[in-house]
Amino acid sequence: EVCARPAGGRPPGGGGEMGRHWYEDQGKYLTKLNTFNDFCDVAEHLVRAGWCTSDKVAIEGRSAGGLLMGAVLNMRPDLFKVALAGVPFVDIMATMCDASIPLTVGEWEEWGNPNEERFFDYMMKYSPMDNIQAQDYPSLLITAGLNDPRVAYWEPAKWCAKLRDLKTDTNPLLLKTDMGAGHFSASDRYKHLKERAFELAFVLDQLGLANK
Repeated sequence: EVCARPAGGRPPGGGGEMGRHWYEDQGKYLTKLNTFNDFCDVAEHLVRAGWCTSDKVAIEGRSAGGLLMGAVLNMRPDLFKVALAGVPFVDIMATMCDASIPLTVGEWEEWGNPNEERFFDYMMKYSPMDNIQAQDYPSLLITAGLNDPRVAYWEPAKWCAKLRDLKTDTNPLLLKTDMGAGHFSASDRYKHLKERAFELAFVLDQLGLANK
């Protein structure tokens, strides 16, 4: 069984060993799709190399890494069995067009400003909310925080509702909203461990490992 998780919650763009240009020229703005394609390529390689089969691949991402989850689930849902999306930044067109939202203007340096046509058109190609299709999706657990100032709770809620409306499978799709948490989940150590146990229990259950 393999669990793939982008380090630090950010989509993959290289570990730095390829130099800064690898990120600047191949992983942001109008090349951002490379990060999602890279993630899918890694999953395909794991299967081809015999490390696992697609029904044993679990993936996880938080915040901008949650955008990665939303994008790859739309693009290649057949590659994954189960996904965890924590406080996922998935309604990117609505959020990134609104300069009054905290962090939005700063994030234009990563994604581009969708108030400009060329960036709007490109971001629409991978926006998780805008590319949901009537197709089968893996099992999915989405978490949100009611007091999250970075990814407002209604983003994951809207995403979940649209997925439920369009997806064609019967796989579990759960939305878990913490009514007292913000962007970084529980600050209490024991509550954090309890939440983490819940997430991993979901993964193990969907992989058929809960009773082993």
